Amino acid sequence: MGRIMAIDYGRKRTGLAVTDILQIIANGLTTVPTNELLKFITEYTQKEAVELFIIGAPKQMNNEPSENMARVVEFVGRLKKAIPTIPIQYVDERFTSVLAHRTMLEAGLKKKKRQDKALVDEISAVIILQSYLESNKIQF
Repeated sequence: MGRIMAIDYGRKRTGLAVTDILQIIANGLTTVPTNELLKFITEYTQKEAVELFIIGAPKQMNNEPSENMARVVEFVGRLKKAIPTIPIQYVDERFTSVLAHRTMLEAGLKKKKRQDKALVDEISAVIILQSYLESNKIQF
């Protein structure tokens, strides 16, 4: 069984999260400058078994794609070319930044740390991944 990697794609920075190999727990991996993202993911997947990419689909409140969706789709095309063997699924990412800020506040992080946009992006990726895991739990 391989890991699942979540991608919170941004214009400048992209937050990444991965599961453990049993796909039970979502953990923050890092935040990468977006212009280095494809290289980072390619190198990561050469070292670690990844069986699925989850990418946040930016949507507006009316469920229409946001302006960033075009950049996400373009990146997904490049990712599919670079790593065609790993499937990609979109997950609604609305409210992930708000939830990330709330999580940081509840964790007791100081104001300076809560203003770290890279950390917000990484936590957002964890929330996207956790959302995917919870929606795909086996029901008994």
